[in-house]
This record gives sequence, C-alpha cells and structure tokens, in this order.
Amino acid sequence: MPRILGIDTSNYTTSVSVVEDGKILYDARKILNVRKGERGLRQSEALFQHVINLPSLLKDERVKGLDGVCTSIRPRPIEGSYMPVFKAGESIGISIASAMGIPFFETSHQESHIEAACQSIGFDYDEFYAFHLSGGTSELLKVKRENGYKIQIIGGTKDISTGQFLDRLGVAMGLSFPAGKFMDQMAMEAEKTGLRIPSRVDGLYFNLSGQETMGLKFIENGYNYEEVAFAAMMCVSKTLEKIFKNLFIREQLPLILIGGVASSGFLRKYLNTKFKDNIFFSKAHYAVDNAVGTAFIGWKKLKGGFYER
Repeated sequence: MPRILGIDTSNYTTSVSVVEDGKILYDARKILNVRKGERGLRQSEALFQHVINLPSLLKDERVKGLDGVCTSIRPRPIEGSYMPVFKAGESIGISIASAMGIPFFETSHQESHIEAACQSIGFDYDEFYAFHLSGGTSELLKVKRENGYKIQIIGGTKDISTGQFLDRLGVAMGLSFPAGKFMDQMAMEAEKTGLRIPSRVDGLYFNLSGQETMGLKFIENGYNYEEVAFAAMMCVSKTLEKIFKNLFIREQLPLILIGGVASSGFLRKYLNTKFKDNIFFSKAHYAVDNAVGTAFIGWKKLKGGFYER
C-alpha cells in the first residue's frame, strides 16, 4: 500500500497531502497572510511564509512510513515556467526523500490542479478541455492523458486573470485578500439589479482590465457593494458562456473547470443552466489550491502509471 507525500507551495496557500493506496489519507492547508488593503504578496514574502508553515503541516502521524514524495516545482509543465515560491516545497520535498532514501517526483501546479479536480469527481476522460481559473492564471487548455498530461493552451485571458479581477474589486471594497469567496457570497445574496459590466471576448480569448476599471468606477461612485459584486460575477459568467459557445462549435469534448474561481457557487449555478451536459466542476474543496493532486500524481508515478521526466 504505497504512501506518497504531496507538497504544493503556491502563491497564497501552503499545502500538504498524503495519498495511500489511491485514497486521501491527509489533506492540510494554510492560507498565507496578506495585510489588510494589500492586493497580494511579493514572492520573497510568500516564500518565507511557506518555509514557516511547512514544519507544522508536516508534523502529523500520517506523514510517516512514506514510500515517495512528489512536489509541485513550477506553475506550468512548460520550459521556462518558474516562480520562486515553489522552491520552498521543492527543497523540503527533496530533503525528506533524500533523508528517507525514497523516490522524489516532480510535477507542476497546473497538473496538480487538473489531477485533484479529476479525482474529486471521478472524471476519467482521456481527452478533454480544462479551464484553469484562478488568481494566478486564466487559461483554456486542451488536455490528453498520454503517459501523464499533455497540455496545450488554446485560449484564456489577454491581460488580467479572473481571480485578479475579482480580488482587485473586492480589496477596493475593503474585503480581505483573496476576496473571491466574499465576492461570490455577496453576489449570491444581492437583490435583483440592472448594474452590469459588459464582457469582452474574442474567440477563445478575453479581456478584463477594462472591466476592472469600470468596476472600480462603480465603487468610487458609491454603488451598493453587493450590486458591484453581482455585476462582476455576472461579467465573469457571461465571459465564460461566450467562450464555451465558441469552443463547442469547434469540437465537442468534455470540459472541467478547475482553480479557485471555479469553486464559485454563482458561476456553478449560472453555467450549469447553460451547459448542463457539457461541463463539469471540480468539487469546490479541490478546486482551490491543494496538494492532493500532487500526491496522486506521485502515487501514479510510483506505480508506473505516469511517465517520469
């Protein structure tokens, strides 16, 4: 019964997980601290917090008797993809594997998101689309399972991500960062309103920087915050709706939504009414940053189910 430790140190969450015999044994996360009014962290600050957080998350009886360690070492599985924050998990992972004399495996944050999302709902297609919606990225991907994940970017944002759009408006309203979950709650509680932020889509790509400017003006002009949150979430929803319509005209493949923004209850309700039979959502707990997918990838690599780079 192989037991694999997964570690993911993304921009805003320190995550540790243990998978044993294909089942989640341990899943621990700690969101990084961002000062009130700030819209994020410098890489150096985030890296430092990961180093502080990891020992406490690893101090658990289930993080023993390991047969391997897998760490997300970069944002995406492409050459040149790099962010300093991932060095925290990589260095700790290599150290644990070396000290215990067990295999060390590498993966990327994006592959881990895909794996966690798929595992959460039993999504086992060999070829599919994935839309990675988060504060760090908003990319439409074509994915093949072929000795691991083969990922091709086919669409997404031309400027800021969906997460950045929601976070920046939320912080301007005095919400804590990351603000997406609060924006989501406010939008779902908002009374019917005609306030709108128009979407801008070009094929499979979209823009949100102009939409951010419009939202900030609404806030400056004293519009009700719940109305602004509703307008922002509706803008994201309409943006995705247009992209999905353009996508499904080209090729009919199942589509799974992953990443923190994909945990939105507002988005799920809206898009399920439009594309009920074509799209799938990761379980919300596994849409946000976590190390569960990292651990599962390590478990598959140890079994020989994924190729080793």
